[in-house]
Amino acid sequence: MHLLREWVLVPFQAVALVPYFLLKAVIALHIEIATTLVEQLLRSNFSLPWNVQKETWRHTLFLSLQSLGVIYGRLSTAPLYVLESIDPEDIRSPNEIHELFSFIFWTLTIIPLLKYAFIVLRADDDGEGGPFSLYSLLCRHARVGLLPRNRGSDKILHHEEDSSSKGKLENKARRVIEKHKSCHYLLLFLALLGACMILSDAVLTPAISVLSATSGLGRSLATISVKFFSSHKTKDHGKCLEEICANPAACAILVCLFTLQHHGTKRIGCIFAPIVIIWLFFISGFGLYNIIHCDPQILRAVSPVYLLRFMKKINLSHWKLLSSIVLCVAGSEAMFADLGHFSKKSIKITFICFIYPVLLVTYAGQAAFVSKYFNAADAFHLSESIPNKNLQHVFAVLSLFASAVGSQATITAGFSIINQCQALDCFPRVKVVHTSEQIHGQVYVTDVNWLFMTLSLAITIGLHDISQLGKATGLAITSGMLVTTCLMSLVIALYWEKSLFASVCFLLFFGSIEAIYLSTSLVSFFRGAWCLIILFLLFMTIMGAWHYGSLKKYEFDIENKVSVEWLTDYSPGLGVSRVPGIGFIYSDVDTGIPAFFSHFITNLPAFHQVLIFVSFKSSPVPHIPEIVDTLLAGDTDDFEDQIISLIGEFITREEYDCEALSSPEGKMIILGSPMEDGNALVPMAETSSSTCPPTIIGSESQRHLLGIPPDSANPPITRKRVRFTLPPKSPQMRASVREELEEIVEARESGTAYFLGQSHLLARKGSNFFKKFLIMVYVFLDKNSREPPVALNIPNAALLEVGTLYTL
Repeated sequence: MHLLREWVLVPFQAVALVPYFLLKAVIALHIEIATTLVEQLLRSNFSLPWNVQKETWRHTLFLSLQSLGVIYGRLSTAPLYVLESIDPEDIRSPNEIHELFSFIFWTLTIIPLLKYAFIVLRADDDGEGGPFSLYSLLCRHARVGLLPRNRGSDKILHHEEDSSSKGKLENKARRVIEKHKSCHYLLLFLALLGACMILSDAVLTPAISVLSATSGLGRSLATISVKFFSSHKTKDHGKCLEEICANPAACAILVCLFTLQHHGTKRIGCIFAPIVIIWLFFISGFGLYNIIHCDPQILRAVSPVYLLRFMKKINLSHWKLLSSIVLCVAGSEAMFADLGHFSKKSIKITFICFIYPVLLVTYAGQAAFVSKYFNAADAFHLSESIPNKNLQHVFAVLSLFASAVGSQATITAGFSIINQCQALDCFPRVKVVHTSEQIHGQVYVTDVNWLFMTLSLAITIGLHDISQLGKATGLAITSGMLVTTCLMSLVIALYWEKSLFASVCFLLFFGSIEAIYLSTSLVSFFRGAWCLIILFLLFMTIMGAWHYGSLKKYEFDIENKVSVEWLTDYSPGLGVSRVPGIGFIYSDVDTGIPAFFSHFITNLPAFHQVLIFVSFKSSPVPHIPEIVDTLLAGDTDDFEDQIISLIGEFITREEYDCEALSSPEGKMIILGSPMEDGNALVPMAETSSSTCPPTIIGSESQRHLLGIPPDSANPPITRKRVRFTLPPKSPQMRASVREELEEIVEARESGTAYFLGQSHLLARKGSNFFKKFLIMVYVFLDKNSREPPVALNIPNAALLEVGTLYTL
């Protein structure tokens, strides 16, 4: 009779819960529709990136599927270690489990749903997210960047945006921030702090996710061994097997995970998405089962009354519990940091309609199980809440795959952060590979990937404790979210032009909640959070030293550069002779003569008949114009020919349309559109074959760019020589234009030379230790980072490097 009653009541209990979750899904859909309408109304005022403007619903669903395998794997695997990282001795009664679940419910609702999904995701920087994207917005719209080129190099990429922002009204907050230099340093420190927390999280998350899953596998193997061999010695061997199996298996999975990163976000997302979907349905299904069979009253804990009960009896042990609860939002920052890999609509729809309700059911079911079997051994492990013991072995295998997927969110976010930091001169030169032609933000950084793997393996082997890793991860999560809140409040006031009251309300509401969780993580500093400080110091030293060195070099170049008039007007009086030919001078400054070239002329008073100053700037796009691509691919001759052709076009058009060729500051704009009268200079190609000497193709990077095997001999290279001639005499071409073009042709026939500046930093005598240390680190990073893009395949016979000593 009891069995019959159970079989009858269970379906009715399940049916009774269906309207509750359907209602939540319907509300979420209505919220999404309302949000979409609001965004459509705002599109007339805020420019959206190209990949969002052209996005269709079919593309959105495809990106949503990929985001499950990249972004939401972290949030989906958090149930593995949220309650497991809690010390059972700190829990006194099952009622406290209800109170902790109330914290989980409201934390998931306020931070990832309200803060990130509805507010922060709108503050993208041309489709990019993360703390450095917020800092980049502030640099362009509030003039707080320490490097002047942070503003100048974006004028072409963001020309329309800058022109539209000129009409914005100045407010008091903007004037205060722009006036005080200390505010500029504070904002840079916040951006670096947020970036360091995301990079540290990219190291800690793979370790804790994989280690928690392999611990469950060890328990499963121990259970199997005890089942077949029931002796006491076998039980002891089973426990040893549980301890020994975790670390090696975790290390093996980590190596495989980081090895797969070169396939790109699209492929990884398509591979990992089915695993996340199966995992979520698996744990949420048993979560629903546990709610019905263990403790249906757990659903009442969504009331904030349970929060107040917990806070009334708060003490040190209860305060430490919250450091584990904050892990339930691990991966929320990745929703914003990984924005460049997907779109706002796909990230928002996936979280609201699928991730959010499924996670609530999972946590509710696990809390219901723990509250019923409070005194049972290993009750806080998610695997123990699986009612069928045979399915626990399936859970152990599935959790291994899910944990590997869960680490992908922070790894991908780390790549995006490195790409943004490098564009703002806050990280050494590394190779950034764009893995997608459609979405510019999908990047892969080879060097950083292996750095993440090495650090993650070291932490897994060194700590091998889920509780300690959980404390460190919790501190990284809360610190990163608090930094985003601070920067976002400034974006609301300075970029969105909202009232100061709205900015302060955002800061106080979300900042107070995150500050509480941050304090709980700091209480557990000596229980594992200390390893985050080591990672923070490592990344902050690298980023701070590189930014300091780049800033000082740029300031030296700006202070010591000379005007073009000094070269053209005063150099003849100094006895400077002109050499036939063309000289390419590669410089970091946008205008004027760089310091190293004036230093060269002072010591060797001679320069070429035609001088061309070339400056390279980084651009966050997967493809670059063909004129630059030829140089990076090793074809210097083609690059030289196209530059000369464009100069001839500029000279020809200058006589007729000067305003169209110049920006407000008189700088040359990109050319290349077809001319009505044909080309200004007519190219005539000639080919010749010769064996390339070892001095030209000597380095490994140059051989790789040219596709030459490392051990092969120097192959014969076919060079294309282009000679330019003037077009037939046309009555529309003025005599002055023809004379200038003739000078270009004569200089081209005389030969070409390339000038590169080699800078060397040196601390002054008597400098403090901190300054000497930063310069030493910068010099080390500069020598061991990748070569600048201009130093690739320039023939040694035509290359002249000019060394300059920077004494700081």
